[in-house]
Amino acid sequence: MSRFSEVKNLVMSLEGDFEKFYDKGNQAAGTRVRKGMQELKNLAQDIRTEVQDKKNAE
Repeated sequence: MSRFSEVKNLVMSLEGDFEKFYDKGNQAAGTRVRKGMQELKNLAQDIRTEVQDKKNAE
């Protein structure tokens, strides 16, 4: 479950940058959003692999 907490924390940490980018047009915030979303993608892939390995081990 700690991996799920990592996902939640990452998404919540991006909230301010999403607002700055979409509401105020801050381009630097858009870059941070893109970086954060890439981290989220990598984290999700790691979780998928972990779940699959655990499932196959049983």
